[in-house]
Amino acid sequence: MSGGMKLVVVGAAGRMGQTLVRLIHEADGVTLAGALERPGSPALGRDAGELAGAGSLDIPITDDPLPLFAHADGVLDFSSPATSVVLAGYAAQARIAHIIGTTGCSAEDDAKIAAAARHATIVKSGNMSLGVNLLAVLVEQAARALDDDFDIEVLEMHHRHKVDAPSGTALLLGQAAAAGRNITLDDRAVRVRDGHTGARPAGAIGFATLRGGSVVGDHSVMLAGSGERITLGHHAEDRGIFARGALKAAIWAHGQKPGLYSMRDVLGLT
Repeated sequence: MSGGMKLVVVGAAGRMGQTLVRLIHEADGVTLAGALERPGSPALGRDAGELAGAGSLDIPITDDPLPLFAHADGVLDFSSPATSVVLAGYAAQARIAHIIGTTGCSAEDDAKIAAAARHATIVKSGNMSLGVNLLAVLVEQAARALDDDFDIEVLEMHHRHKVDAPSGTALLLGQAAAAGRNITLDDRAVRVRDGHTGARPAGAIGFATLRGGSVVGDHSVMLAGSGERITLGHHAEDRGIFARGALKAAIWAHGQKPGLYSMRDVLGLT
């Protein structure tokens, strides 16, 4: 559909990018204003709509973000940490919304994105789906209600092509558990177990990572006590849930004051 909020899709030739292009084309109130890819991508110059199976949209894929950002209202970005940091700076210059679904960001990356949020409206989340963000709220409540007698383990599985581990969603859930316990995740996280590890440290938040096949994303948080276990989980069956969440975030962010927001803000779960 034409008209409405003008959006740029980053990584338009990738699986998530193509999903976003199709979704924007079908949705009311938004329009595709540009399609971005990395320099050297074989998709450069191709029509973003045709590549995504949405028909010709007369939007050629480019590697130059500046002219796209100058005429856009928002950017949907599931790329790499280095790319997201650079684009956050451009979004700040253009004073537009930047929706970041990129995972694997370092503390330094996050600090740079937070600095850009002084001038850009940035929504950043390790997962854009409604279900996962609701799960995070439930995990925080459960961790708060149950004391250290209940050990917390975060389990996740993704497709064989995923490059970061633990997943951004697993870390989001770990952060929620840590918030419920009023502790810092970095101080309590156990990401690797190998060899003679000794007994499990009290208060630890453990992570287990599986990779294989075409799994979109499975996450569960186990609270294991003496004689009982509680498991809270989410299974993603369609990559479109992340695209729909990102689009919802962009529409919400349009007109909001500059700042760094999460999907909890978008969904009213704060």
